[in-house]
Amino acid sequence: MSVLHRLRLRRRGGWHQSPFLWVLGLACFLEVAYHTSRFHVPVPPRELDAPFYSSCQEPIVDQPRENAAIVMLARNEEADKAARSVRSIEERFNRWFKYPIVFLNDEPWSDDFIGILNASTTASTFFERVPKKEWTFPSWMDTDAARTSIKDQGNRGILYAGKETYHHMCRFFSGSFYKIEALKKYKWYWRLEPDVEFSCSLTYDPFVEMARHKKVYGFTISLWEEKRTCPSLFREVSDWKEAQGIPSSALWKASVDASWTPWPFRSMLSWFSHRDRSGDGWNLCHYWSNFEIADLDFFRGAKYQDLYQHLEHTGGFYYERWGDAAVHSLAINMLAEPHQVHHFADIGYRHDWYYQCPANAPGGQLPESETLNEAQSKWADEIQGGVGCRCDCDGRRNRNHASYCLHKLKAPNTAHRPWSTWLLSFIF
Repeated sequence: MSVLHRLRLRRRGGWHQSPFLWVLGLACFLEVAYHTSRFHVPVPPRELDAPFYSSCQEPIVDQPRENAAIVMLARNEEADKAARSVRSIEERFNRWFKYPIVFLNDEPWSDDFIGILNASTTASTFFERVPKKEWTFPSWMDTDAARTSIKDQGNRGILYAGKETYHHMCRFFSGSFYKIEALKKYKWYWRLEPDVEFSCSLTYDPFVEMARHKKVYGFTISLWEEKRTCPSLFREVSDWKEAQGIPSSALWKASVDASWTPWPFRSMLSWFSHRDRSGDGWNLCHYWSNFEIADLDFFRGAKYQDLYQHLEHTGGFYYERWGDAAVHSLAINMLAEPHQVHHFADIGYRHDWYYQCPANAPGGQLPESETLNEAQSKWADEIQGGVGCRCDCDGRRNRNHASYCLHKLKAPNTAHRPWSTWLLSFIF
């Protein structure tokens, strides 16, 4: 019987009747199932990241403080926006705790800026300048080629990528920020941006609680990264991780979407952006770093600084537009343990269009507190399950952005995992 005749018979009988194809299909299914199971995020035996407090507290104004500062990078022309942020954090937190505020600028401060900001807070203020060598291109880089790339990125409409100073800022916040002279004496920082708003009172000391619970990083909002800004970043980070022999933690697994393509075709996906050498992809979820409360020593540590130097010498901060939020997030998820990361679910926060708005805790607003009444005498309705303190935003809608990334990044710390997050993993 000729080969052609056998093929005709096979076609008449149907390919589904071929034992070989059934065995091959089963083998592919089992291989993919085994591969994806390696990225399973185990359910913790208990909740690892509950709010530090779920109602208002009477501020303890005389307790020892942590060695910490509130830090804002701003420009002279942003004085009004910076003052709005400082007045907001003063009203909602720092009127009681008096943490110093360090202002950073790559240019000399104007007298107007200093006067306006000093009038906005009762805390100590320091107006520092970013060293010139930390706000420019690396000495080894071809600046003409870098500027050409930046212009091209802007022409292609990549978010903020056409602004040279934005690249400098992302590079600065990713590396040398933690080691500049102005911050050397501090262990903790709270990053504050111009034109943000706090809609709830924070009546406990977050630095004290972060230290007490052995946390290294705290956030409020998590979003998808704009994928065109950093097509090669995940590959560079994952290659460094593999070279260092760093095992995949539950946090790292939560940031990766395992490929459902069977071996050996899976590795072909590594040619695409946001993929590691094996073809598995970064889900692009990151902690929005315009708000972060973190341990400076974590980022000053040898592992993080070695990673930063590796990224620095690829040129990706300029030939692409790697953001500090993406760099911080991948580093945290690679180098920290899940219990070391804290979601400040009780902080009401807005930056640009995005916000987080906790509902107020029932029976937890301390209406008899004279200390709190001086700051906020009216607040939104209390809602069952709320954890906020005297929030004036509408807690019936906790956020105005998709919660997919929040659920993904919190998965290692909680058993609460909505089915929608699992389903959306197949789409994104």
